[in-house]
Amino acid sequence: MTRLPDLDSLRLLVTIGEWGSIGKAAAALGVSQPSASKRLSTLERRLGLVLVDRTRRGTELTPAGRVMCGWAQRVLHELDGLVTGAEALRSKRDAELRVAASMTLAEHLVPVWIGEVRRAEPSLYIGLQVTNSETVAELVTSGEVDVGFVESPAAPAELSTRKVATDRLVVVVAATHPWARRRKPLRASELVSVPLAVRERGSGTRETLDRALERAGAGPVEPLVELGSATAVRSAVIAGAAPAVLSELAVAGDLVEGRLVEVTVADLDLRRTLRAVWPSGRKLVGPAAELLAVATRG
Repeated sequence: MTRLPDLDSLRLLVTIGEWGSIGKAAAALGVSQPSASKRLSTLERRLGLVLVDRTRRGTELTPAGRVMCGWAQRVLHELDGLVTGAEALRSKRDAELRVAASMTLAEHLVPVWIGEVRRAEPSLYIGLQVTNSETVAELVTSGEVDVGFVESPAAPAELSTRKVATDRLVVVVAATHPWARRRKPLRASELVSVPLAVRERGSGTRETLDRALERAGAGPVEPLVELGSATAVRSAVIAGAAPAVLSELAVAGDLVEGRLVEVTVADLDLRRTLRAVWPSGRKLVGPAAELLAVATRG
């Protein structure tokens, strides 16, 4: 079994890709060249791959090294989001910028946006509350937070909104489920004929699914279990409990690695818009406006 590489080794690989030199990468990271070379050799042994070609002109990533460098960048990017998100969760009470986000946005997008704002203003104190879309709207309406991010199909009329991203819900099953081998697309009526693992009412994912089924003329979903996060629903599906409908953002890795299988539904439109929300009639200024600008740039 391949041993997991450590984060310092991944940073070294990415830095070598940037500088084209082990010596320059070592200097940029504040370590000695012999230490960097040893760390790189250890990484290559652990992965069973040759990652760099060492020549008189410098160090060049091999084809495998370039692929691994791209993957390493994504891992480090996700780690930055984790650290930034954790800091924002700790800071929510006395923050200079108070943010609320629905689960999918908080897990996959908002920490990256907050991180970019913090890099521009390192002293800025940002707090983040994570809840479902319905509660995010309530927090914004009551003034408990400055700006929110929701995934529900529509925001309350008393809130201003701005599109920040698009998303798609997908029907997923465990690889052992009979639907995983199905070649013909499902119909919406077939989807609702079996109990599903679903998000709780008030979540944007649940509301999007319910509205899509209504538009398709299908009956309401029959829950096998209602759970409070996409992670919990995803785990239930992987365990074989039931099919589910989840954000593509939440299951992308599982689909690539074969833990889950997407099942096409011919007559169901599960696309949705992810939005920023703030009190109607109020112009966002300062850090809140900066956060919105970062979110809409992506």
